[in-house]
Amino acid sequence: MAFTTDIQSFESGLIRRMRTSFDQLRAASRKRRLYRQTFGELTALNQRELDDLGIARENIRDIAYQAAYGK
Repeated sequence: MAFTTDIQSFESGLIRRMRTSFDQLRAASRKRRLYRQTFGELTALNQRELDDLGIARENIRDIAYQAAYGK
């Protein structure tokens, strides 16, 4: 009976680790998607629109990174 309990606790630990890994992958995927979307939208703006927003074209990559990753 103790053997069965050990197996069950091992399986639940393994499943928990797998779920945590998949959650981390999903979160990373959402961040990458947000980065690409933000970068694409800002890149599509013309120079006048960027000037109205106070964004220099060379800062678009940094702004998109900050929006997605908060760093």
